[in-house]
Amino acid sequence: MAQWLLGTMYQTGYGVPQDYVKAHMWFNLSATQGWKTAVIARADLEQKMTREQIAEAQKLARDWKPK
Repeated sequence: MAQWLLGTMYQTGYGVPQDYVKAHMWFNLSATQGWKTAVIARADLEQKMTREQIAEAQKLARDWKPK
């Protein structure tokens, strides 16, 4: 759920600069953890993104590692 919340914050710009690429990345990570709401949010967000932005977000999600 925390990853989905981060995605929502980046999508809306709530408390952070609005960034669709980072939002998509967090929705991706949340979706892989089984959070179904993230799958829906990611699909909705993709309607506002270019293919290049989506590809960049997917790469960020693949390369992400917890610290």
